[in-house]
Amino acid sequence: MKKKIFFLSIASLFIIIASAFKPAVNSELAIGSAIPKAEVKMIDISGKQVSLTDAKSEKGLLVIFSCNTCPYVKLSEARIKEVASLAKKNKIGVILINSNEAQRDADDSFEEMKKYASSQGYDFYYVVDKNSQVADAFGATRTPHCFLFDSKGLAYRGAIDDNIKDVNDAKEHFLIDAINAVASGKPIKTNSTKSVGCSIKRLEE
Repeated sequence: MKKKIFFLSIASLFIIIASAFKPAVNSELAIGSAIPKAEVKMIDISGKQVSLTDAKSEKGLLVIFSCNTCPYVKLSEARIKEVASLAKKNKIGVILINSNEAQRDADDSFEEMKKYASSQGYDFYYVVDKNSQVADAFGATRTPHCFLFDSKGLAYRGAIDDNIKDVNDAKEHFLIDAINAVASGKPIKTNSTKSVGCSIKRLEE
């Protein structure tokens, strides 16, 4: 019995130690925050190493956590390209981040990302977030999950609009409104909404 208790105690100790060294997922990034992990280089589908600082443009940066596989991303593809085009038109950089590290050997592999981006006609960065470290720093939990930065910091976070299932039934176009506000230097009416989508597939899940 004593041996059993001893081995259980050792096992518990290893779990505690492992938990202590396991990277924590932060709370969702606060409005006004600077871009986290801004200098971390991530491989883009072009083969180049790109950081968030590299992707940022004159008026800011739009970061969307996305992937190849989520049904909600697929429902949002036309909208993702629409907001990306609007952002670029208004001198706001655009980068999509794939943080599905647990599926990196399957449908969210680098090669599959390149194929998916080509099929969608992406004309913006689409990068691999190794070990989901950037998603963890942002507190990103879903795909798609959007973060819009202006020159001062995080200006908007959350969903693209209020109806991910059907854009035709959307009443509020949160991200478009936020991009237009940043571009014109006006206040954003709604700066935080709930992201709806698939969970980011981290290794520990």
